[in-house]
Amino acid sequence: MNITNESNTSLTVSAPSIMEFKSIIKDITTNSNVLALKERSQHSNNSRFYHCLCVSYYTYLVCKKLNLDYISATRGAMLHDFYFYDWRDKKVEGQKRFHAFRHPRIALNNANDLFELNDVEKDIILKHMWPLTFSLPSYRESYIVTLVDKYCATHEVLKSLRKKFKNL
Repeated sequence: MNITNESNTSLTVSAPSIMEFKSIIKDITTNSNVLALKERSQHSNNSRFYHCLCVSYYTYLVCKKLNLDYISATRGAMLHDFYFYDWRDKKVEGQKRFHAFRHPRIALNNANDLFELNDVEKDIILKHMWPLTFSLPSYRESYIVTLVDKYCATHEVLKSLRKKFKNL
């Protein structure tokens, strides 16, 4: 089956493969700025890079299965939390309180500076915190990233809590 993505590139839908997944995001995951996310904490003990990679992989699987634009979705998901500050830093006034509302725009600006993004990828990055972002996502792929992001974040936090309770 052939479908076209946002840039009217023909996509041949085949079974998901880890090699295909890696090739879709290779330019992103080898970028030194993105690699710096390995040093940034996200949920619990996971790095922001690991979180984005997990969201990207599950997004790839779901979008591929549903015959959606899995390439744009996978790439947008990999960049959805592309920011460098620590939102838990109490020294910066209002950082934690407004983080959920402001980090999508920061991530989009950072991604735009380094990568050529299509409309689907931009929408994914900008609206992945919906419904906190008041604008509805414009694409089905954006909704999928929103849901997968919440699934992965919940899983990461619960994993950390289980570990803490196990150590009690």
